[in-house]
Amino acid sequence: MTRALRTARYGVILTFVLAGLICGTFTVRLPALADRLGLPESSVGVVLLAWGIGALLTMQVMRVVMARVGSRGVLGIAAPLSAATLVLVAFAPSFPLLVLATTVFGMAFGAVDVAMNAQGSAVEQAYGHSLLSGMHAGWCVGAISAGLVGTAAIAADLSLTVHLAVVALVSLPVSLVLSRTYLPDPAAAPRTRGARAKLPAVVYLLGAITFGAFMIEGIVADWNGLYLIDTLGAPAALAALGYPAFEAGMLISRLTGDRLRHRYGARGLITISGGATAVTFLLVIGAPSAVFAVVGMFLVGLATATISPMALSLAGTATANPGPAIAQAGAMGYAGLLLGPVVIGLVSSMSSLRAAMITAVVLGLLVTAAAHFLPKPLPVFMEQETILETVAEEELPQAA
Repeated sequence: MTRALRTARYGVILTFVLAGLICGTFTVRLPALADRLGLPESSVGVVLLAWGIGALLTMQVMRVVMARVGSRGVLGIAAPLSAATLVLVAFAPSFPLLVLATTVFGMAFGAVDVAMNAQGSAVEQAYGHSLLSGMHAGWCVGAISAGLVGTAAIAADLSLTVHLAVVALVSLPVSLVLSRTYLPDPAAAPRTRGARAKLPAVVYLLGAITFGAFMIEGIVADWNGLYLIDTLGAPAALAALGYPAFEAGMLISRLTGDRLRHRYGARGLITISGGATAVTFLLVIGAPSAVFAVVGMFLVGLATATISPMALSLAGTATANPGPAIAQAGAMGYAGLLLGPVVIGLVSSMSSLRAAMITAVVLGLLVTAAAHFLPKPLPVFMEQETILETVAEEELPQAA
């Protein structure tokens, strides 16, 4: 295994960590941002929607851009922009400018999300075996770190503006250094005719599976706190543990996901994970107390964590150039992330929040059902020599 290949692997993992830190910092300090501008909950919802729409729009454009310049070229620009646009969010003086800044931030981050998954796919194809689940564990590390740093910043009475600006100023040079570690995309240089037009049908099936997984993650992220407080009567301190417990389960599962894929196969692992998600969410819904529900959130994280990395990894092997396929599957996933909290809100307004949570159970079952339609055999990793030859042809920077 070449030094450049090992450097690229660690570079992608650290990119996932950095992305989790940047996005998590924005999420953690959103309440403080709302307080500073005096925003009601409805306006906070608009801010989150603007971020998601910005990311979704960029992901659609990425199908063309990735076919032209590849993931390395996109990350070299989008990752520093993602850090820089966080500064715009920090200094936004009014609600309209905050919506604009958040949209731009979402657009930059959407490009990073697609490109780092495509770069991860290129690296795991060069290695010849699954690595993407472990790379996604880096995101969990970054998100958890954002929560810990955010808690420390609040305890130290650090202003929102200073906190976000410091994270952005640290992230910017780090992203520039990481841009020198990435592999070239082997099929990115010559743009094939019809690169925008057609993708294999399996890419859209994998996009539907990613949609379900992201929708479940969005439901947990946006509604677990209210469920614990309003439905189960948890104190605020206990309710605050729901999402970290979910992320901890995700981290553990993703650290072992690549080994589980080797044992059960991607199709089998997605099938098992979808069913396990449905069962564990039933435990959350039927929990007799908030403590049991928090434990259930941890189990949901364990169950659902490997679905989206496996689906995106398979999308990356469906075509010669993984970028456009991952962009399509990722865009479908983000649509689920946006739609999930909205669906829960509508259903809960007509019945109850506990009843609305059954949506996640149904999604888990649908993921399991969709996995049965994945072809056998599934797309395999590209020949290792193909990518290693591309690496050898290009002059990659050597690690110090």
